Amino acid sequence: MASAPDSTQLPLFYKEVVPLTVKQHGTWSARRTDQAPWLVNQHVVPLTVEEFPMAQRHFPIVFSSNGTSVPLALMGMNAGINVFVEDDGTLRENIYMPAYARRYPFLLAKTRPDTDELSLCVDPTSELVGEYDDGSALFDGEAPSEECKNTLKFCEQFEIAGNKSTAFVEELEKHELLIDGELSVKPTGAEKPFAYRGFRMVDDKKLRDLRGDQLRAWSQNGMLPLIYAHIFSLELVRDIFGKQAALGKIPAPEAAA
Repeated sequence: MASAPDSTQLPLFYKEVVPLTVKQHGTWSARRTDQAPWLVNQHVVPLTVEEFPMAQRHFPIVFSSNGTSVPLALMGMNAGINVFVEDDGTLRENIYMPAYARRYPFLLAKTRPDTDELSLCVDPTSELVGEYDDGSALFDGEAPSEECKNTLKFCEQFEIAGNKSTAFVEELEKHELLIDGELSVKPTGAEKPFAYRGFRMVDDKKLRDLRGDQLRAWSQNGMLPLIYAHIFSLELVRDIFGKQAALGKIPAPEAAA
């Protein structure tokens, strides 16, 4: 899940990405917050497979349908709607926060196209970093501070988890288990169901038809429980729909696809 600091292909949430250096950011600090304004209007957030056991308690887990599939936490049923955050980014309830969102405004990225080396980068437009009197310093003289080292370690762990997620999806693709998904919700009294498409999901019928030795191997290496965490999480679609309805943000059924 590494990203290049290219303004034409910036990852979700990031408005700008620059390498973190003592020369440019030697006097900067990082501030903590109990709000996540970068989540406002974001109805999906990338997940790593290691997060499935926790995430499936709160969100439906689906897979992106464009290009290489990526696991996603579904935080709203329609684009532009996140049922878990207020307009200022305050969380409406105590939920599991995906690591992708927690690492912001930092990330590991390639700083040059001619190398695979990753550097710790930051979004300088974020209000969480800057020349502040409060917060934790990112540098101690010329050296990275403990805050900076811990941030780097977290981002490195995220990259490792991202690579495991890529391998997980490749294994699903190898066995042709990912299919174009469709989920529908028909509220009481509604004339038509609300149909949602534009994502991928595991075909549970194909999963049941796999050879026993393959299922046994996935059970032993921990992949099978993660697959079922995804499948079971889809039951939460009705809950997300209900939260969205309570906020008065349900479109007409024909506009929901």
